[in-house]
Amino acid sequence: MQSGSVDIQKLNERIAENSTFINHIHEELSKVIVGQRYMIDRLLIGLLTDGHVLLEGVPGLAKTLTVSSLAKVIDTGFQRIQFTPDLLPADLMGTLIYNQKVGDFTVKKGPVFSNIILADEINRSPAKVQSALLECMQDRQVTIGDTSFKLDDPFLVLATQNPVEQEGTYPLPEAQVDRFMLKLNVGYPTDKEELEIMRRMARTGKKAELKAVTTPDEIKNARETINDIYMDEKVEQYIIDLIFATRDPQKYRLSELTQLISFGASPRASINLNLASRAHAFMQHRGYVTPDDVREIAMDVLRHRIILTYEAEAEEVNTEDIIKKILNTVHVP
Repeated sequence: MQSGSVDIQKLNERIAENSTFINHIHEELSKVIVGQRYMIDRLLIGLLTDGHVLLEGVPGLAKTLTVSSLAKVIDTGFQRIQFTPDLLPADLMGTLIYNQKVGDFTVKKGPVFSNIILADEINRSPAKVQSALLECMQDRQVTIGDTSFKLDDPFLVLATQNPVEQEGTYPLPEAQVDRFMLKLNVGYPTDKEELEIMRRMARTGKKAELKAVTTPDEIKNARETINDIYMDEKVEQYIIDLIFATRDPQKYRLSELTQLISFGASPRASINLNLASRAHAFMQHRGYVTPDDVREIAMDVLRHRIILTYEAEAEEVNTEDIIKKILNTVHVP
């Protein structure tokens, strides 16, 4: 099957071969994680596209366990940073320490110098700390004193927010939230999953050991492969239509949303929706993107990028309601 100058059949075969490690990761993680397929898939999409992920969910949903387990199975470094109101940027990035023996300052690197960073309850720390982390995410480097240090590759920030407690928190500004590729709403497990969780975890003693099933180099190679995944012009236009429907709803027969949306999605949304759709196709062992890939990932890319008006809040309309309306209305190629 040819599409323009692209041989889809050969591309499919190459993608199927290069993406087998995704199955190995799922199999290995299932030793310690019950369910949460949605969260694992989205974390992998972030990893495969070099994009950061914001997770929102009540405590106890295995967010920390999932992230630390993922670091083990891909054989990378992992650091968990608990964000608190008294945290300083230096606690995150590192600082200069005076060495009396040599009479000079030496650099002590902070926990951000690792591959996978879990920023636990990021909204508990003040703006200075949040912006320091977001600078690391954007520039992939840290400046301590007069020297800049490159961060490791892969470098992935997974930040969590607790939606229940708002007292003593510092909400992330919209412009900073936009730096996250995906925002996930992590839900409760099903009753069958929770029964399995209880049976596994309600006992003392040794837990299952995880082994590395892939390497950082394989992840980097997969990123290169994802660039080759074919996306038809009609699918590209579909992405643009979805994004522009958040900015100019009237043009897409969604005039009822005009009074509900204060600001639509930024250009980062179209870039990230393109990348995430390719990664989703890769994880399905497919060499081309379908509109279903776009629809599957659209909610997570757009959830944090639409700013609502006071009218929307008064009518108890949230961003998910608006995204569903857009997905149901905009023409699918």
